[in-house]
Amino acid sequence: MHERLSFHVKRDSFLHRLNPLTKLVMILALILVTFTFPWYWTPHLLVLVAVLPLSLLGKVFREFSFAALRLILPAAGFLFLMQAFFQPVGSDVVFKFYFLDITSESLTFAFKNAMRVFAMVSAFTLFLLTTHPSELMSDLTRRGLPGQFAYVIISTLQILPQMQAKAQTIIAAQRSRGLDTESTFFKRAGSLVPLVGPLVFGSLVEVEERAIAIEARGFTSKHAKTSLHEIPDSSFDKALRWILLALIIVSIASNLWLS
Repeated sequence: MHERLSFHVKRDSFLHRLNPLTKLVMILALILVTFTFPWYWTPHLLVLVAVLPLSLLGKVFREFSFAALRLILPAAGFLFLMQAFFQPVGSDVVFKFYFLDITSESLTFAFKNAMRVFAMVSAFTLFLLTTHPSELMSDLTRRGLPGQFAYVIISTLQILPQMQAKAQTIIAAQRSRGLDTESTFFKRAGSLVPLVGPLVFGSLVEVEERAIAIEARGFTSKHAKTSLHEIPDSSFDKALRWILLALIIVSIASNLWLS
């Protein structure tokens, strides 16, 4: 049940053993380099030489591929079509559909932005698959981050898997009562109506229960807190973070220099 509260996939891998802050800096570096480095092919190259190899190193390639095919690619594809058709740049028309047309310039612009979004969401997905929220919160609070901010971070990371798990439970309960959830599209869409009420009100009740639980555990206490599970932070992690920060600075400086 504990694992269902996050997207984290438990594996024994190089990426899982890294410090949570190191992985967070790594993902931020990938995202910032994707959006700031001036070379056109930067996001494409980062996906091929960084994101995909990291998913293999983290032994989550299957889960990452599933998320990419089901979520990331459709979102990036939709963005690509919207910008390709509606970006008013260029005059070299390569495709026309009624009053809509795609120019070579808008096609290039849309492809670059779609790949940027794909690289960004892919990097963040990789972070969620290899980092448990509780480990991230423990490490950040140990470094001095206020508990309120840590709680906001972990709640944000857990809200989708929590809603998904609760929705599956409600669907199973409704199906056991004879609700049709596997026939035509319109009947399945109609079956979502009795799902919304229990899902929304159940989530509100969970918020109140969690607030009571964390208050009972001394969340707002001013005294120094200790953790039963210590998060390791090796010299390799520290060196890697400095290298990634240097990469971010070089990328931003290159963008400012060439702009």
